Amino acid sequence: MVIGRHRNTRAIISLEAIKHNVATQISKLKDGQSLFAVVKANAYGHGMIPVAKAAKEAGANGFCVAIIDEGIALRESGIKDPILILGVNPASEAVCMAKHDLSVAVGTLEFLTEAQKLLQEEKQSLKIHLALDTGMGRIGFRNTEDLKEAVDFIEKHSDQLKCEGVFTHFSTADSKDPAYFEKQSQKFDELVGVLKKKPKYIHQANSATALWHPNFEGNLVRMGISMYGLNPSGDVIDETWNLEPALSLESELVAVKEVEAGSSIGYGATYTSSQSEWIGTVPIGYADGWLRRMQGFKVLIDGQYCEIVGRVCMDQFMVRLPKKYDLGTKVTLIGENNGKVITAQDVANYADTIHYEIMCNITERVPRIYK
Repeated sequence: MVIGRHRNTRAIISLEAIKHNVATQISKLKDGQSLFAVVKANAYGHGMIPVAKAAKEAGANGFCVAIIDEGIALRESGIKDPILILGVNPASEAVCMAKHDLSVAVGTLEFLTEAQKLLQEEKQSLKIHLALDTGMGRIGFRNTEDLKEAVDFIEKHSDQLKCEGVFTHFSTADSKDPAYFEKQSQKFDELVGVLKKKPKYIHQANSATALWHPNFEGNLVRMGISMYGLNPSGDVIDETWNLEPALSLESELVAVKEVEAGSSIGYGATYTSSQSEWIGTVPIGYADGWLRRMQGFKVLIDGQYCEIVGRVCMDQFMVRLPKKYDLGTKVTLIGENNGKVITAQDVANYADTIHYEIMCNITERVPRIYK
């Protein structure tokens, strides 16, 4: 996609905030525990390569991605640390992953049997992290019988298949009710008990687990949303660490006009002024990830909350201004402006979603500016 470098709309990323959050998590680790920075989905919209390098500078020991291409991109950027692909991949890609020294999550014997043949033909070996489905229902071995069969197969074909890790993913680590978390934890212990020889990495801790279940088992934290300074639970649980949000989203006023009472604004004429009003136009829209349903929300201009009026367009939206402002006046969609703040959680609450989605929705057309 074309990046809008000649339009004054930008996502500003604080790499110092990334480093601070990683360093804070590392300070909480116990002896022998490591941290992998989760940089999938373009680092949750923050920019994969710059964020990965900042996380490494702060002490991250490795990285997690979702797809093969993300892992390859990290390798091509010069990163030599361990990289784990968390998503499911076809066995036909086993040789590709091996050649790029990518570790892969595996949750079926079928993958192992097909991959082993291909790896043997190409004289390659692949690092495996056994995925255990303890209650997420997404990927992984669900019972001891299937897991034991897979472990036996890996041991029999150790020249091609290297068991580097075993892991699970909690679905309610960010909940106030610990019951399901504890159920998953017990299931994890049961399944891991099948392994006669423990692999290098045993991991179950995502951001929420590391924050609110500090006695988690295992020797690896997969640091995701908290690395970006955001609370994994949204606003369900008060965060206990001093996380620093890493992203702000800014634009400017490109048109300002006074409209008379009874003037309609935007597609569908869904807003009509009740009196003479100043209306400003902001050059960002749903093609940039600012959702159409943000109509009626607010942005910050000169420390003033200004309502979005009319429907958000593909490339622009309009706001009601308290007075006439100069063209080029800064508009803050996420972040601080003259002492007032709009958080990613504020945006998510209005859009009836989670801040993960808000961040990931910011498209490549919006340039990332790194501080």
